[in-house]
Amino acid sequence: MADEIRLLNFVVPNNPKSPTMKVTVVGAGNVGATCANVLATREVANEVVLLDIKDGFAEGKALDIWETAPINLYDTRTVGATNDYVKTAGSDVVVITSGLPRKPGMTRDDLIATNSGIVKSVTESILQHSPDAIIIVVSNPLDVMTYCAYLTAGKDSRKVMGMAGILDTARYRAFLAEALDCSPKDIQAVLMGGHGDTMVPLPRYTTVGGIPVTELIEADKLEAIVQRTKKGGGEIVNLLGTSAWYAPGAAAAQMVEAIVRDQKRIFPVCAWLTGEYGINDLYIGVPVKLGKNGIEEIIELDLNEDEKAMLVESEKAVRGVAEVLDRMNEK
Repeated sequence: MADEIRLLNFVVPNNPKSPTMKVTVVGAGNVGATCANVLATREVANEVVLLDIKDGFAEGKALDIWETAPINLYDTRTVGATNDYVKTAGSDVVVITSGLPRKPGMTRDDLIATNSGIVKSVTESILQHSPDAIIIVVSNPLDVMTYCAYLTAGKDSRKVMGMAGILDTARYRAFLAEALDCSPKDIQAVLMGGHGDTMVPLPRYTTVGGIPVTELIEADKLEAIVQRTKKGGGEIVNLLGTSAWYAPGAAAAQMVEAIVRDQKRIFPVCAWLTGEYGINDLYIGVPVKLGKNGIEEIIELDLNEDEKAMLVESEKAVRGVAEVLDRMNEK
């Protein structure tokens, strides 16, 4: 009886509930569905909306994900919708994965024209129902599609960003973990520049358990890993016949988590520069601090001359693609 009284008098600590959070993923293909699945299983948001233009596709993917909740023990609800942006209303963060892959015979300009039209339409539709949403772009060509979303959104550049650097550093760290026969958990790294062959890995800022990677691996082997990282996407395409989805989807979800939970994580992100690193008016990969306000700080590293030269070359390549979009918009 005394034990029962003590239980009745037990005071539960007053832990205020977290505010309700909603995330939308536009595009229910492999990358989008993977992103939604990671967000759900990690309980990053209360609700994840998966949207697609293909009838029933997003609904089916969302239902399949939701049916794993009793198995993986999570509460996040996943909801699917076919081109119904009303269901996305009130989203805190939106991930845009929509777009077509480059097909045989399609030029770079063709791809930009096609996907910029898609990204523009998606951005406009999202902002009608979620004007304050932070936007993360995953669509390719990544840097210019992020620029397209920014031009369309007409909002603070800190709330429009692209996912590329987290994926690229993940590949870099995974390859290093193989070469060093160590846990990838202990490897920290930074990459900069455009997404693709002109990315700028920074071995000088790469550590393994706090130890500079240059003390643990020969220079030629490290350079081989850097080159493999630059062509990491192509390696997947050659093996699968299509582009990657597990790592890109998880990378986008990690950005969402940093924002929703205000984690202040330091990540390489495609961000709008206004003089940082001597670069003006361009979306390109740089290390940033991610939190509830989106990009809360752009971190400027003290690059050496070789690193600066590589970044300049990457800037030229990215700017050249951005100018293609600018010319299209002038017509």
